Amino acid sequence: MSVKLLFIPGAGCGKQAGRCQTEYFNGSEAVALPGHPEGRPCSSIDGYVEWLRGYIHQQQYQDVVLVGHSMGGAVAQLYGLKYGDEVKALVLIGTGARLRVLPDWLKAVEEMVTDEATWIKYLAERYRSTVPEIRQIVIEERMRIGPAVMLNDLLCCDKFDIMDRVHTIKLPTLVICGSDDERAPVKYTHYLASKIDDASEVIVNGAGHWVQTQKPEQVNQAIGSFLVSLD
Repeated sequence: MSVKLLFIPGAGCGKQAGRCQTEYFNGSEAVALPGHPEGRPCSSIDGYVEWLRGYIHQQQYQDVVLVGHSMGGAVAQLYGLKYGDEVKALVLIGTGARLRVLPDWLKAVEEMVTDEATWIKYLAERYRSTVPEIRQIVIEERMRIGPAVMLNDLLCCDKFDIMDRVHTIKLPTLVICGSDDERAPVKYTHYLASKIDDASEVIVNGAGHWVQTQKPEQVNQAIGSFLVSLD
């Protein structure tokens, strides 16, 4: 089956966040959401969904499989709810049907907006476990996007809650999570897999929230197997 894999990044991230996947899957693409870094970011998950739908229509993509990480997973879920007949399947990575953000974390990111040293320190720590071949590329992209966009996106995530509707998604779905994910813990993945009909789940041992850049081989293998199952 020939499908179009579209990777949707998490809060404050750009298209390089999906580089380990786009280099592996021929013809796949990682999208740069508005404001990441060009333009203005959307003020809600719904806004990102509408932008993405417009982009897909503009490019005239067919047989689209949406692959969303964290906030991108929220975008993919809501897209599947609203426009499920326009996409082929979903891959949800390190995400949940609700994405509440701890007030302390929001406050910390707010402070990073005016404290570049803390922002740089955060990025260095955040990408410590990223595979070395893309680490610097991703950090440089995040520097261009900046902490204000991440704060915006986290506020979007904090308002996202489809726990009462997620069971109505009627698309083949794969849910992937790192075993050590603290932002979107394994129980979020179990919930999604139990609520979405015929969803399957893969837990990647020894990986955290950014599993696709920490253990890309395992993630790519899981996605590849899932795509084969769509035939």
